[in-house]
Amino acid sequence: MKAKIVYCLVVLFSVLFFNPTFASDTMNIPILCYHNFNPVKPGSMNLTPAKFESQLQWLLNNGFTVIPLKEAVEYLQGKRESLPAKSVVITVDDGWQSAYVYLAPIVKKYKIPVTLFIYPETISHGKNALTWEELKELQKTGLFDVEGHTYSHPNFKIEKRHLSAAVYQKFVEKELAGSKKILEEKLGTPITLLAWPYGIYDKYLEDQAAKAGYTMAFSIDAREANKNFRPMAQPRFMIVDGLTVKRFQAIANGAITKSKITSAAR
Repeated sequence: MKAKIVYCLVVLFSVLFFNPTFASDTMNIPILCYHNFNPVKPGSMNLTPAKFESQLQWLLNNGFTVIPLKEAVEYLQGKRESLPAKSVVITVDDGWQSAYVYLAPIVKKYKIPVTLFIYPETISHGKNALTWEELKELQKTGLFDVEGHTYSHPNFKIEKRHLSAAVYQKFVEKELAGSKKILEEKLGTPITLLAWPYGIYDKYLEDQAAKAGYTMAFSIDAREANKNFRPMAQPRFMIVDGLTVKRFQAIANGAITKSKITSAAR
């Protein structure tokens, strides 16, 4: 009887740890989320251009590859078999003009891809916001991709508490489908990706985002993106000025390959 138990355990161990199909590798992708790049005005969402460039230099000097978000999405959707080792994605939320004034020269210098998540209400209207013309100019560089960030950057939790179910439904439709339509009409490019304002999302919002035509959406849940997360709930890391060098490097070093057994337990 004991011999039979030992045999069964050996077989189970072999299936779990040596079966190449079950334990096939899946890549973790750190998706970095930046906001403002003002060099003189501090803020909770700010990072100085100098600090951003130093982070970028560290990534490039240590074997990391900054890849377009869309390539990461293709991998997460199973449409792309592999990515460069130590792949990292850079995204920038909201639409601050500092992306045009301070970020763009650095992006052009190092020729790295960046995704801008934009909410249309602020463009050409908000204080220190990008203009539609500046957004188009950034697109023409071939280094900047523009995607959606809802229409007005709402706090969905607050709105849901104060609106009736019917009014909230229409509100969500405007924020998701309405925003997508405006960006596509203004910029002439498809909008397929979404960043959740304040990182707030739930099952209803995920379903509505898919209904509106988004293929993937991103939070700020401080984990590496991975095939095991839901398409409308892929995580990102917030990068702000107060982040230590050690913590930034730890975030980037999460770009390693792990087996599905390991990542499924996250």
